[in-house]
Amino acid sequence: MSKAIVNTHPYPFQFEDPVSVGKQGKSDLGRDVTLNLPNVRGRIPSIQASRLRTMMLEAHRDPTKILAHCCSMDGLSSRLVEEAGFPMVFLAGYPCASSYGLPDTGYIAMQEMCDKIQESVRQVSVPVMADGDTGYGSPMNVKRTVECYALAGAAGIMIEDQTWPKRCGHTKGKAVVSRGEAYARIQAAVDARNEGLDIFVLARTDSLILGWDEAMTRAKEFRRIGVDAVFVEALPDRDSMKRAVQEIGIPTFANIIEGGLTQNLSAKELAELGMCAVAYPWRLVAAKLKAMREALESLKESMTVGAPPEILSYSEVCEGVGFNKYWEREERYKYNEVGLVNQMTGGVVNGVNGANGSH
Repeated sequence: MSKAIVNTHPYPFQFEDPVSVGKQGKSDLGRDVTLNLPNVRGRIPSIQASRLRTMMLEAHRDPTKILAHCCSMDGLSSRLVEEAGFPMVFLAGYPCASSYGLPDTGYIAMQEMCDKIQESVRQVSVPVMADGDTGYGSPMNVKRTVECYALAGAAGIMIEDQTWPKRCGHTKGKAVVSRGEAYARIQAAVDARNEGLDIFVLARTDSLILGWDEAMTRAKEFRRIGVDAVFVEALPDRDSMKRAVQEIGIPTFANIIEGGLTQNLSAKELAELGMCAVAYPWRLVAAKLKAMREALESLKESMTVGAPPEILSYSEVCEGVGFNKYWEREERYKYNEVGLVNQMTGGVVNGVNGANGSH
């Protein structure tokens, strides 16, 4: 393994894969597959939605565990998140907007997010959750957004009650729609899940700007409608988080933005408060900005004094962007005038697993 992807610090919260697969028959002739998928809610089961929902429920019931995840913005960052040991990927609006060079103020829409989902699910084996913002229109648009996200490969979606254009929940100028419109959006999201391909539905409310009672009223109605989890944006401190968990009663999310409106607590502390998951949406954005600016400055500095400094070795960069895996798999398809050079034996080509293209 390249030094570039060695995990110095193991992921601290362990979740077992709940999906079991039974196989009968020879793979080259077709086979019967029996799946045991726990915690399915949609009409059409989804392996990744089952995995995500089961981990969320496990963390909800166990104060020593929390599904802490660093939010990503594209295929490469999603793969790096999985390589670092995180059990899920969350394509959050802030980092995804930043990948276009834009702020999180409603500039990007459904199709662009579906492209990001497809880009990421091709790179990782863990469940991918994605930010659905306000659903991009009426409740009917929300329903279509949830359906499209699920078909694109998302295991989960977050729908919120902000007005459009929405904005990052820790920045100025945000507002929320009426209770009725908020409830209609969430009902449409739940209906899309129940009537079609299963997907984990996270309902977000930014209505804390109108007071505690309003936020709890909305959160409890989201629970009644049938969401999988609730996220009350910008809870300020430990006491409010603990109180929210107790009042909402179903899996409850936290969101940590360094320097934002919510007290910056450790994932362990958040788990002890009852949170089932915590997202870190700014971290990779900040890291990318800092690293790129420093790299550009060091390049300018070197121009008149010597060769540019090496940030990573050539081999580490090739490994990081996927060249080594590509070259390894490419061996399966080498051919000459008469046929394939490397014949498969039991799914293995010259010691390379050529039969399995999954991650």
